[in-house]
Amino acid sequence: MIEQQIIFPHDQPAYWIVFQRDQVVVLNQQTQVNVSTRRELLLDDAHFSDVLKVAEVDNLPCLVVDLGHESLPSEQHQTVSLRSVMMNSDARLFEALARAWQATLFLRTHRFCGQCGSRMQRIDWELATQCSRCSHRCYPRISPCVIVAIRKDKQILLAQGTRHTNGMYSTLAGFVESGETLEQAVHREVFEEVGIRVTNLRYFSSQPWPFPHSLMVGFLADYAGGEITPEPKEIADAKWFDADKLPLIPPTFSIAGHLIQHTLALINEQ
Repeated sequence: MIEQQIIFPHDQPAYWIVFQRDQVVVLNQQTQVNVSTRRELLLDDAHFSDVLKVAEVDNLPCLVVDLGHESLPSEQHQTVSLRSVMMNSDARLFEALARAWQATLFLRTHRFCGQCGSRMQRIDWELATQCSRCSHRCYPRISPCVIVAIRKDKQILLAQGTRHTNGMYSTLAGFVESGETLEQAVHREVFEEVGIRVTNLRYFSSQPWPFPHSLMVGFLADYAGGEITPEPKEIADAKWFDADKLPLIPPTFSIAGHLIQHTLALINEQ
């Protein structure tokens, strides 16, 4: 549960997650969130007036400070991308960072009521905002997204998105549409993106993905028919790969990486 407006002693250690714009603020030479104290962060006291607690790791709280669009507090600070910080974090800090960014983004983007335009007020017993004029209440947005690893005999289907400029191939994924089940979304996305049919669909696992507020729901599936026909606006290339001839694939910290590794293990068991 996320706690708001935490008052925290100057010299008590914690995992401090500090955001500026869409990046993470760290002390120079650092590339990850480390244990530190309020004093060691070198931030003004005013920055600690609205602290969120999003998790606990190793019995230490994970606390969030949002600088918004303010300039960096000192030359001893630098910013690094959220993605790179997450890649340097273990699973527990990964989850804390994902939650921290989604909570921060929610509070930034819900300062005014979407129904009447009045200023929103924070609810102090849960992460929500409410309009004092029309009582419209908002909670953090979560966008479900399906992601699926597809197997055909001893091969796995991998695709390169049109935005993957680094040449990476991954599993297929797409957002769930209104009125659609997760399973329907998988079948639709696969057919729309590469023109094939799948069968034996089964749930694998899920992962919060803060780019910006997705919940990735992972599935495994088997090929059922059709010829690969990439949708040109979404897919630059897609093909079946042998387990020992894989292209550049996502790291294992991501659910895509987990899906690929699990599918390869199934192939090796055949």
